[in-house]
Amino acid sequence: MPISATDIVKRFRGFLPVVVDVETGGFNSETDALLEIAATILRLDESGTLFPAETYSCHVEPFEGANIEQAALDVTGIRLDHPFRMAVDEKEALTKIFLPIRQELKLTRCTRAVLVGHNPSFDLGFVKAAVARTQMKRNPFHAFSTFDTATLAGLAYGQTVLARAVKAAEIEWEESQAHSAIYDTERTADLFCKIINRWSTLSKLEQNLATKE
Repeated sequence: MPISATDIVKRFRGFLPVVVDVETGGFNSETDALLEIAATILRLDESGTLFPAETYSCHVEPFEGANIEQAALDVTGIRLDHPFRMAVDEKEALTKIFLPIRQELKLTRCTRAVLVGHNPSFDLGFVKAAVARTQMKRNPFHAFSTFDTATLAGLAYGQTVLARAVKAAEIEWEESQAHSAIYDTERTADLFCKIINRWSTLSKLEQNLATKE
């Protein structure tokens, strides 16, 4: 029987996995600027294979009084004065990211989105801090539950660094594009889907073998 859009609700116990990456002005979510955010929505195809569907992203204007470390800008390559950066304030950025997630929750009948990330407590911390600053009342993400691709990749491939885990999973990785919220989100989504699908395949094989026995 073909998989329907709503079947993802059964796969993750009523939760919708959404891959998120943020780029920031430092490590402290309370004081340091949120500079980029991207989110990739995942879906199941007709065979039950998990795949990245759509990615949404924003460049974010630092909130008033935000700390921005030059070392962080050096790593990300973000130029705050770039003429084509077209950053929006935190509330507009969160609205743009949250709206399609809430729509997907309604479509799939999931109760809550769960943030998928590489060491996701960092990303979730910055999202929650921005929500608090902007006083947004409809945060679709679970307050503390996450899926961690660093842990999953350590189990599946013996690698916990994103670049090494992606390469171990035989997914293309361009170092020159790393530390962009969009790129890191999409590669993390590819990694998460590959691990989940690999596990599903192994589970089906075990079930078939058990049936034959």
